[in-house]
Amino acid sequence: MKSFDNLDAWLAHCEQLHSKAIDMGLDRVRLVAQRMQLQFNCPVVTVAGTNGKGSTCAMLESIWRASGYKTGVYGSPHLVYFEERLRVSGVPVQTEVLLAGFAKVEQARCQIDANTSEPVSLTYFEFTTLAIMHTMSQLNLDVVILEVGMGGRLDAVNIIDTDCAVITSIDLDHMEFLGSDREQIGIEKAGIMRANKPVIISDPVPPASVIAAAKNIGADAWVMGTDFNFSGDKQQWAWAGRSRRYAGLAYPALRGANQLLNASGVLAVITALRELLPVDAQSIRLGLATVELTGRFQVIPGQPSLVLDVAHNPHSVAALAANLDAMGFFQNTYAIFGAMADKDLAPMFDKIAPIIDHWYFTDLPTARAASALALAERWKPHDPKGRVKVKCFENPKAALQEASNNAQPTDRIVVFGSFYTVGGVLTNGVARLPTPQATT
Repeated sequence: MKSFDNLDAWLAHCEQLHSKAIDMGLDRVRLVAQRMQLQFNCPVVTVAGTNGKGSTCAMLESIWRASGYKTGVYGSPHLVYFEERLRVSGVPVQTEVLLAGFAKVEQARCQIDANTSEPVSLTYFEFTTLAIMHTMSQLNLDVVILEVGMGGRLDAVNIIDTDCAVITSIDLDHMEFLGSDREQIGIEKAGIMRANKPVIISDPVPPASVIAAAKNIGADAWVMGTDFNFSGDKQQWAWAGRSRRYAGLAYPALRGANQLLNASGVLAVITALRELLPVDAQSIRLGLATVELTGRFQVIPGQPSLVLDVAHNPHSVAALAANLDAMGFFQNTYAIFGAMADKDLAPMFDKIAPIIDHWYFTDLPTARAASALALAERWKPHDPKGRVKVKCFENPKAALQEASNNAQPTDRIVVFGSFYTVGGVLTNGVARLPTPQATT
């Protein structure tokens, strides 16, 4: 059994324990969790979906914090620092607090008994998920929010029985693991549901497989448009659900037209769990007004404007394109783009191509990523006459520096395509971009 006194060493250890980066199945992780006697003594909310998971978790966290509850939120991947994966009352966990969790997992993983003759092999995600959940279990939290990494049914967080499941918008992503269409992917997402527990389905057009799964297991399904809905104008919005209505709400602080869908699902969760976690209307208003989440259509004022968005599949890129279009006129838009090699790039390029004047493709620090040169090649069919300027870079920060050197004050720079892409420009924090042209 290994033991380390720093997080970097533990993370390096986790990367060497399994032959695959992703190994679908819960048997191994459940066995280790049972040995750890992992459990929570507070309500648990589990959030699955293709897009909108992070925003949903952040809004729930913000509302419950405004109500005075001590919250714990687990989400992945991180943008810059691993500690971002666990927020305690809105703040990334301290590094030292995590170390005991890693040691606990290693001890349980290496335990030899009558049924096992060698240590349990865990992936990086499985090991770190168990370490973080153990840490959360020791913090006397009032509510735990677990964001599914991929899918739902076979995701490591699904070893925990949820008090309320949330399924956000579902689209095509990770198809090699989850299925080739929305119906198959919906079945995987539906795996987080539990019998006799509420499930909030905030996708406005959910796959039939999700509705059927809720009925088959006897979950209490709250469906957008049937059990809850929203309305609004340019100044405010309103929500109505089962026996509850909230009017005169300010728009969520998170930008983007799709955030009302997420916020509507969030209020359904708040209503469904009101007996376990009472919340007043003022806390809802305050929570929505003050919610923050880095890298979700995050617009940083400056000259030029800088937009950060972790959009990395056709559905989220379409939303990004709509949000960019709604920003108004910019002379030129520079796109800094890095993505995983398995992404369906053609529809992503099709959605956002009319907005982009300069492509700055970038390598990313992971073996799963497509190289900048490969991305440039895959872009070529979308611009056969070569009208859009293309450059390639070794990392996102170098691409951002070049874009800020070339852009005019009336231009904008958009960084998207992966958590690695956005995280790559945030290593020294979020910076405004005064261009040379703007300062002369």
